[in-house]
Amino acid sequence: MKIVVIGGGAWGTALAVNTCRAPQAQRQVTLWLRDAQQAADLERSRENRRYLPGIGLPSGLRVSAQVLPDLVSTCSETDLVIVASPMVGLRGLLQQLQHCKASVAWLCKGFEAGLGDAPGLMGHEIQNQIAPNLRAGVLSGPSFAQEVAIGLPTALVAASRHAGVRDALVAAFHNPTLRVYANEDVVGVEVGGAVKNVLAIATGLCDGLQLGLNARAALITRGLAEMTRLGLALGATSDTFMGLSGLGDLVLTATGDLSRNRRVGLALAQGKTLQQSVDELGHVAEGVYSARTVVQRARSLGVDMPISNSVVDLLDGRLQPAQAVAALMGRGPTAESV
Repeated sequence: MKIVVIGGGAWGTALAVNTCRAPQAQRQVTLWLRDAQQAADLERSRENRRYLPGIGLPSGLRVSAQVLPDLVSTCSETDLVIVASPMVGLRGLLQQLQHCKASVAWLCKGFEAGLGDAPGLMGHEIQNQIAPNLRAGVLSGPSFAQEVAIGLPTALVAASRHAGVRDALVAAFHNPTLRVYANEDVVGVEVGGAVKNVLAIATGLCDGLQLGLNARAALITRGLAEMTRLGLALGATSDTFMGLSGLGDLVLTATGDLSRNRRVGLALAQGKTLQQSVDELGHVAEGVYSARTVVQRARSLGVDMPISNSVVDLLDGRLQPAQAVAALMGRGPTAESV
């Protein structure tokens, strides 16, 4: 099986490393990097020192910095193309891949930034807009790149309306350390992946302020209700939010200290500015960039998302951390429901 991974960040590298190391793997994997110098460094050191230091690349993993149009022209000879860019790069890459005959799946989670009054879109909405004939899907779920790269047990979900894409993702990545479950609900999987990043910022803030485990549990649970409300309004299936890409990814990202979005919340609780918090990461924290779009989409659909609203107010400087907590706790009583 021939697989091309476009993007040499932490997650793209980790997935390429994991599938190459799988026992009896009959896979030819190419990791493509935009930066020729970075690609040369990876090839020379056999290590992604920028994003996954200390984790060696398997000998069978090919590294490429081929001009992207040339790479795309050969994708029809490939079984599966994985787009491992941040959300901001997805549109451009899907546009270049729109005539690709292979199955395509992206890894990024979030909403594209909206333009003017137009709401930001999720990956499948971007794909429907610019590459409607592409056989595409998304690979998502609770996963830290570092753990996947070293082969710690992980479970993911492969979502697509095309059975062939789901099958290709399972065939490519299911192995003794990585379980891949198939799901047709692309909308639900993508909503879960987008909203959990915003909620992880809130949980990081909660823990940074030392509000206690009761508060953390309440925040995650009511955050899951917000996620589900938005997903149902967008056409998702409710069961998806109790699965890997919903509850699973939310718990991991909200409580795991490798979570970039959680670390942003922790830094804000310490009194750091948003810019300082982001600069310290050195990586993209998608929740920072998609929070406003999550709230914008929710408002356009009449969906109540008070936790997400508070995160946006915090990021935009309209509320201080203690004020955000007071605003949430000061809301009137209501029935527990989605």
